[in-house]
Amino acid sequence: MISRFVSAAMILGASAGPLWAQNDQITFGPPPSWVVASDPMPVPENAEGAFFLRKHDTIVHLSEGGQEFHQGQMIRILQPQGLQAGNVSLVWNPAAGKPTVHRVHIHREGEVIDVLQKVSFEVLRREDQLEVAVLDGLLTAVLRVPDLRVGDDLDLAFTVPSHDPTFRQTNFGMLLLGTAPPKGRMKLALTWAKGQEPLTRLTPDLQRQAIRQVDSIELLYDNPEALIPPKDAPPRYAWVRVLEYSDFVDWRDVSRRSWRLFENASRLSPDSPLRQEAARIAAAHSGRRERAQAALRLVQQQVRYVYVGLNGGNLAPATADETWERRYGDCKGKTTMLLALLRELGIAAEAVLANNSGVDDGLDQRLPSPGMFDHVLVRAKIDGADYWLDGTLPEVIPMRAAPFLPYRWVLPMSEQGTELVAMPQQKLALPQEMGIFEIDARAGFDQPARQIQTTVKRGVEGLYEYLKFAPLPSDQIRTAVRDALIGGGAWNDVDDVTYRYDRETAASILTIVGSAAPDWDEKGGGAYNLVLPGGGFSPPSRRQRPGGQDQQAPYFANPSYSCHATTVRLPEGTESRNWGFNSVFDTMLFGKVYYRMMEKRDDGTIRMVRGSKVIHPEISAELASKDNQRIAAFDNSMARIDYDPKRTFKSSGVSRSVPATYEIDWTKRAAPCMPPDVMEGQ
Repeated sequence: MISRFVSAAMILGASAGPLWAQNDQITFGPPPSWVVASDPMPVPENAEGAFFLRKHDTIVHLSEGGQEFHQGQMIRILQPQGLQAGNVSLVWNPAAGKPTVHRVHIHREGEVIDVLQKVSFEVLRREDQLEVAVLDGLLTAVLRVPDLRVGDDLDLAFTVPSHDPTFRQTNFGMLLLGTAPPKGRMKLALTWAKGQEPLTRLTPDLQRQAIRQVDSIELLYDNPEALIPPKDAPPRYAWVRVLEYSDFVDWRDVSRRSWRLFENASRLSPDSPLRQEAARIAAAHSGRRERAQAALRLVQQQVRYVYVGLNGGNLAPATADETWERRYGDCKGKTTMLLALLRELGIAAEAVLANNSGVDDGLDQRLPSPGMFDHVLVRAKIDGADYWLDGTLPEVIPMRAAPFLPYRWVLPMSEQGTELVAMPQQKLALPQEMGIFEIDARAGFDQPARQIQTTVKRGVEGLYEYLKFAPLPSDQIRTAVRDALIGGGAWNDVDDVTYRYDRETAASILTIVGSAAPDWDEKGGGAYNLVLPGGGFSPPSRRQRPGGQDQQAPYFANPSYSCHATTVRLPEGTESRNWGFNSVFDTMLFGKVYYRMMEKRDDGTIRMVRGSKVIHPEISAELASKDNQRIAAFDNSMARIDYDPKRTFKSSGVSRSVPATYEIDWTKRAAPCMPPDVMEGQ
């Protein structure tokens, strides 16, 4: 699901590789009566940059027939780089209606040049996201303004219908000024016909500037100052300079009306082939969980993902039967298929709206609008427990007790309507990124060492890696990795490369076995030291904000969890007492744990584990100020082991047992990547 709050915009730069459409897709005429244009602002003598915005009007009008979007702008070209403004693109959804172009003029030394007398728009269907499986059905009109010169004023105006065809008479959306708009005059306006006044909400930074009338809200700015959200604050603090509007009464209204769409689309025809598929699943699996998982697997494996926004399908789902027949669909189509199959299997399930882009922090403070969501998935109730099923994910992601992506708010759909649901923010129980190294240096300081290197990725990065490696034969992966490593680094040879995706822990795991010369640093007198891979931390940055920003806003860090473990088998003939290592530590700064533990064993090994984990994504400004004073004492040393035949090393720091990389499976849940108290709380 792809949401658009305002479905048209002037874009600098034209699209390539078009399919040409008919020019009758565009109409030409004067602006509507509800458009009140701003007067152009004089260009100051000290104007800087590629262009100066003499005026930029953005007006949305609401009526019984939907909503329309008007944009009028006059741009003074100041530098050759500003001539790119002459590459004009107008984008719209033909299911909503046709755009109207009012003017394309050049003002030059008192002369007004009508560009449309010389050239015309070329209309094309623009599918510029085919590489990511997006068919949005939008049309684009392009025009390259001829003979545009530095010093000219380019004057453009157009109006397009901008409502979503699914809810044609229910208006919703937003107008944004932006945090750092260009210099010049900018106008935002929301107007409405009699009886069409929507719910509105303005962020506090707009409220004093707003001019309210019976049928409009207007905001006019000359050279608006930059308004930068507080640095490192939670995402909700970035919600600035926004005017929201909505005809939906509340979130229950959005839930109820969206439910009707999915309820109708998931109803199967009497002779639907999906009824037979459900019967096969029921015959092959006796348990309800097993049947639900089989239904999910069918949708994930047999229906490829393609976003389909053709014919106004942005919010309206394709039917389950249609999705199965064509064997492709977006999140909406895959969800309707899942709902249909689960209904046939007697499993209670509902569609749930969510936001995959990670901007749902503070969603409960927004006006109700389906445009706040860009994804839909399924929540099923099986034996009293909730399970989440996402048909758009690869089949290595089964149904889960919690969604694969971390949502803050979701909106279940129901016949009676449901309020927003706050999702519990679960701590990461497993590292999202790992490096596991074994260095077998028993042959001596001057000999290559057998090495085993395992990298682990979880979450979205792990899925990306799975999609990259899963289609490849094992010998092709081996050859590609060997060619990349040998001659380009420390590896002398690569004996084997294996790849697997562990479904239990949702981990993409790549293991390389070969030989490489450890980078021993000879100190003289038979002494050596070696810096271990993955053993050090850079000190965290100060949490500090420029003047003028909210100094009391909390500080935020995206949840993260990394772990590195290294085991070195020491050269034979050396004594354990002559080996040592540098510091260990266990500290927390800015809500994040930094942990390094090293251990020397009499079996001729030194082991190291280094982990970091965000425990508190949000911390107060007061705590941040205190931790700023502790950065100077932060241990940013690299993990180092030392050998000196003339010295007896004593233990260093806290002594905790560290398993060797070959003693346990570090990719599993029990890996001691954190201190014991943190491990117990995971």
